[in-house]
Amino acid sequence: MILNCIAVDDEPLALGLVCSFVEQTPFLNLVGRYASAVEALKAIHSMKIDLVFLDIQMPGLNGIELARVLDNSKTNKPRVIFTTAYNQFALEGYKVDALDYLLKPFNYEEFLLASNKALAYTELLEKSNALPTTATQPKPAVNEVIEEEYLFLKVEYQLVRLALKDILYIEGLKDYVKVWVQNSEKPILSLTSLKALEEKLPAKKFLRVHRSFIVSLDKINSITRNALQIGKINITVGDQYKEAFSKFLSKWV
Repeated sequence: MILNCIAVDDEPLALGLVCSFVEQTPFLNLVGRYASAVEALKAIHSMKIDLVFLDIQMPGLNGIELARVLDNSKTNKPRVIFTTAYNQFALEGYKVDALDYLLKPFNYEEFLLASNKALAYTELLEKSNALPTTATQPKPAVNEVIEEEYLFLKVEYQLVRLALKDILYIEGLKDYVKVWVQNSEKPILSLTSLKALEEKLPAKKFLRVHRSFIVSLDKINSITRNALQIGKINITVGDQYKEAFSKFLSKWV
């Protein structure tokens, strides 16, 4: 697989270094180099670009602002690897779904590691998109429902595949979710919202019972009228979720 990429940096030396690194990398194809984010945005709209090596501190439209534009785009959405001298933007880079964050000065080995991550991400995404869908699969029998058995979570700067059967419950925080899984004492942290994750989960297997919790229904150990237990954790059912919880409970009582 070959990734079409561009480099964006207002410092000529830094831009030249990134371009030379790209040209040394067999699976990268440099299709443009730009001194401003505005020029880069025009190129992204006119060409097929898979990857952008993007500086942050630039006059006019900066790198974070360009990444936000790309993140909200429904088409022409290349992945971003930031190349910057400022580590205080790392969290912002994560929030705009950047694949990696290279802190200047970086060497070719660091550049290659980030580029390999982009290649692996793209290959994984293509394999996921190539899986048979309900449009290409044989028509299911009556009452048969075809559901995904896993989901992909953005964890740090990579996409992680997680089997639904391993999930115990999901806890929502301000900017993150904690996904608690079987046979692990630590949760998986992902920068997404509980609502966004709820939309990806099959309703027959998962239920939101609180503004901060989604539970796996087959992992529930015990139930009271206003709470449930999964392992050693007691989770209270929130007022706005009691009706849905009562419907679930009525199937078993």
